[in-house]
Amino acid sequence: MDRKNLTGLYFWQGNTACAEGAIAAGCRFFAGYPITPSLEIMVHMNSRLPELNGICIQMEDEIASMAAVLGSSWAGRKAMTATSGPGFSLMLENIGLAIMTETPCVVVNVQRGGPSTGLPTFYSQSDIMQARWGAHGDYEIIALCPNSPQECFDLTIKAFNLSEQYRVPVIILIDGFIAHMMEKVTVPDDNSIQIVSRNQPKQLADIPVDSKPDNLLVPPMANFGQGYRTHTTGLTHDEHGYPDISTEAQNKLISRLIDKIKLNSDKIVITEQTCLDDADIAVISYGINSRTAVEAVKRARKNNVKAGHLRLVSLWPFPEKKIRELSNQAKKIIVPETNMGQIVREVQRFADSNTQIAPLNNAGGEIITADKILKTIMS
Repeated sequence: MDRKNLTGLYFWQGNTACAEGAIAAGCRFFAGYPITPSLEIMVHMNSRLPELNGICIQMEDEIASMAAVLGSSWAGRKAMTATSGPGFSLMLENIGLAIMTETPCVVVNVQRGGPSTGLPTFYSQSDIMQARWGAHGDYEIIALCPNSPQECFDLTIKAFNLSEQYRVPVIILIDGFIAHMMEKVTVPDDNSIQIVSRNQPKQLADIPVDSKPDNLLVPPMANFGQGYRTHTTGLTHDEHGYPDISTEAQNKLISRLIDKIKLNSDKIVITEQTCLDDADIAVISYGINSRTAVEAVKRARKNNVKAGHLRLVSLWPFPEKKIRELSNQAKKIIVPETNMGQIVREVQRFADSNTQIAPLNNAGGEIITADKILKTIMS
């Protein structure tokens, strides 16, 4: 089936839109294990990928799923997996391997309430810090957070592009509510979709990393089977991929893996703002709560309260500069989250000490309504 046949307007749930976004981005390999509330992504990929000469495979567990995704990426395929809380925990060791080996891939985490089995059919925003710090060691990661089925489509394409550009696993953090929400989704013509291709070496000499600070600090990637002598390992390694177990090699490698994201954070970070220019009370939110936060801000404005909203479209890397600027302007910052306070700690870390930070939390299962956010704005 030609993907251009899908151009048009659809009524999709977020999970379906995410799967179609992956296909539009060029994903032709999916490995996963069934889990609520992400299952529809796997079911849709199982239906669609064979039509496009792609592969969808159900693995024996989430550990194997992530390993299969890494192998497929190194073989030259754009690859993705999808899971939820407990499954994401199992994937984290191999996500760490992807970070160390600089393997482009996309991991979708449709969040539900936890810990453990928790609320398997109810939504949450419980894995925000796990996405950032779940794998051991020092690293930087990219994580995107859609707030609509349309963005599930658009940001999945963005995730694949970022993963190829920076050779890093990109995590899509979808609230379970957004994953099962059904809305209109516009699918553009393929010619209007920007796709980032893998930077492949032109000759063997191109493979070592040029670690000058004025470039992306991202080496070209030779796919297995292309004729290059390619070596990849989770061990600390030199520019050619061979193990180098020394303090010097570790500091050089880890610094570069961090810097390739950190030094380019201004190019990666995505935020949206509503009524923020003159706001002295700001709401910072993400995912489903960003929709109710905008409504609360509009209501506050009707009551002559100068409220504004900052939406975090990308959660990692964190928009440190934007938070500093906002805290110098706003006397109060409200952070609604469907967890017990994860992003609020980052806001506190970068905000001016004189700014009041007001968390607004529940542990999962229900949306933080516009009424609750408005009450906190007005108090």
